[in-house]
Formats: sequence, C-alpha cells, structure tokens
Amino acid sequence: MHFTSICGRISPACRDALVSRASSLGRHAPMMPRLRYHSTRRTALGFVKPTQLIPLHLTSTSQRGTHTLESPSSPATPIIEAYSPPATGIISRLPSSWVPYAELMRIDKPAGTIYLFFPCLFSTLLAAPLATPMASPLSVVGTATLFFSGALIMRGAGCSINDLWDRNLDPHVTRTRLRPIARGALTPFRAFAFTGAQLLAGLGVLLQFPTICLYYGIPSLVLVATYPLAKRVTYYPQFVLGLTFSWGAMMGFPALGVDLLAADAGAIRTAAALLYTSNVAWTVLYDMIYAHMDIRDDAKAGIKSIALKHDAETKKVLTGLAVVQIGLLAGAGIATGAGPAFFIGSCGGAALTLGYMIKKVNLKSVKDCWWWFVNGCWITGGVISFGLGADYLIRYLADDNKLDSNEADVEN
Repeated sequence: MHFTSICGRISPACRDALVSRASSLGRHAPMMPRLRYHSTRRTALGFVKPTQLIPLHLTSTSQRGTHTLESPSSPATPIIEAYSPPATGIISRLPSSWVPYAELMRIDKPAGTIYLFFPCLFSTLLAAPLATPMASPLSVVGTATLFFSGALIMRGAGCSINDLWDRNLDPHVTRTRLRPIARGALTPFRAFAFTGAQLLAGLGVLLQFPTICLYYGIPSLVLVATYPLAKRVTYYPQFVLGLTFSWGAMMGFPALGVDLLAADAGAIRTAAALLYTSNVAWTVLYDMIYAHMDIRDDAKAGIKSIALKHDAETKKVLTGLAVVQIGLLAGAGIATGAGPAFFIGSCGGAALTLGYMIKKVNLKSVKDCWWWFVNGCWITGGVISFGLGADYLIRYLADDNKLDSNEADVEN
C-alpha cells in the first residue's frame, strides 16, 4: 500500500489517537504509517505547515509472513536455500560428474556404514572362539575388513534404493529435498543403473567368504529392497530397518566356518538369534532418535515413524529398548560361554553409554539428535566391540597356552 505522510510536528494527543485507531483495526488491518519528524513551520492559526511530502511504502499484513503456533518467531514459509556443491570433505575432491553418485550412496556420511558394520563385527568376535580350531587374530581382522567393505557398498545400495522409492516424498522434507534424485541431479534411470552396479560389487565381496555365506547373505536383499515401503504402511518402519541392518549379526558365524545349521549347534544358533534380536532393538533405538529430526516434515508428508507414534513417551520407549538390547546381548554371551570381560565391557559398557545418551539427548533439537545418532554408534558400538574383543583375546591366549602345554606333555 502507498501512503503519503505529512512530515511535521504533531501534538501527542493526535499521535496517541492515531496509534489507538491503528490498534483497533485488528490483525488484518494495514499498519498506520509512521510519521517522520522534521523541523516545521506553523501558520498564523497554529496549524502545522507542511514542508515536504514523503511517500511511504508499507507492506500490509497479507504480504507479511504469518507465524506458526509451534514457532511464533519464525515465518511459516522458511527461506529455501539453493543447492551448493560440498566445499569440504571427501566429496569436494571428486570430479563434479561423480558428486551426485557419491551423495546418493552417502559416502560423506559414514554413520550408516558403521551401524551396518557393527553387527558383522559383533558376530565375528563372538564366533571366533567357537571356530574349530579357534580363529586366529589375523583371520578375524581379515574377515572384519571384508565385512566393512561389504557394509560400505551395501549401505550405499540401500540408500540408493531408498531414494528411488522416496523420489516423490523427498522434495517435501527439508532434510532430504536436496538429495540427488529429489533435486534432479540424477534421473531415476541413472540411479537405478548405479544401484545395480553397487549390488554387483556387493556380490563380489560376498563371494570372498565361504560359499555357505551366500545362503545367509542373499535373502537380506528382500529386506533391503522393501524397507522404504514400510514407512508408508506402518508407524514402525524402524523395526523393519532393524531386521535389515542387523543381518550381519548372523553372518560372522558362517564366515569363520561355524555352521549354524549343524545338528549339535543348538547353543550357537541360540546365541546368533539373541545377538540378532539385540541388534534389532539397538537399531530401533538409534533410528528413533534419528526420526525425531524429521518428525514435523514426516507428519506433513504422511510418512509414518515410531517417533510420531510415541512422541510423548519417547524416552520411556528408548529406555525399554536399551534394557531389551542389553538383556539379549547378555543372553548371547551366556549361550557361548563368554567370560567376565564380555559382561563387564560389552554389557556394562552398553548400559552406561545408552543410559547417558537417553538422559542427555534433546529430542526437540535436530542438531542434538544428529550428534547423538552419529556419535552414539561409535560410543556404544565401540564398548560392545571392546568387550567382545577382550573376551576373545583372553580365550585365544588361554587356548594357545593350553596347546603349548599339551605339546610339551607329548614331548616328555
């Protein structure tokens, strides 16, 4: 709206009347123009004599951003930032034509790869003392390295599949709208072809393991391909993600030659099942924290999540999941005859780290949720691995000393 104000000195009574009139017009009325004061001259009758006419351009309330109840100080329509290529990190070093593919597989965000790798590492360390003969440290390190390579590739393939399924949803979510497919940097066909290449590379890694691992590994592809659909039909897609990400908790046993299907492997099968379900609970726990970053956008886009379903009692749910995770982990240790190093390091360490995280995380802060999601995998996964590794080394050294003692007895 365009107003013309007369610049001059007016009486306080007149000014108060103008302000009162502006207030009475209500929220949707245009604001009254602000009067600018300059030195003025008066007429003989005492009226203000105009010296300058200044056009003022004011914005009506219909042109100003409205405010939400959740964030009264923020506009309802946020400022949308345009995409800019990464200026730091590993992706910034790649040719520009490679950048969308690297972003598609989240190579610059390794937390997902680490979360996928830890169940493989847990099962490898738990299975190592059960192998016949007991697996050497070198074979454990080699197996873990292969698992890490597979986790890196298959996590990238999973992200690509997820983005293909979500290509019509991602543009409506603040955090995902600049993903390569969502912003148009990659066509669905190119993303599909790249996903196929990643799956072939993953198969190449799987073939480096004993042949029996094929029968354990290939069925997981069903979960990898269908997980993105879960958030469209259930409030518990994190459970389906847990079934997918925890699959490695069974892979370490056949990778080291421990046959879970053998007739006399009942206790080992029980341990593998307990370890797997323990990791499912862990996955649901950390992904529930992750889901809180998108809780408002998910609600608007119609995406379901456990964070939306249990927003009011999230910390109680997280606590329950932590108790289940640690209890099942302890059960796996009992089934395999683990020692004190495992129960103190892995179970005790997980209880401390998870309890501290649940207490400290601010679920209303996107930044805080992201920090705990990224660092929680290293903290909790690290202490569990430390306890399992310590227990394995203690048992390996004890077994090695026993073999030396037996050889000495034979020579005598």
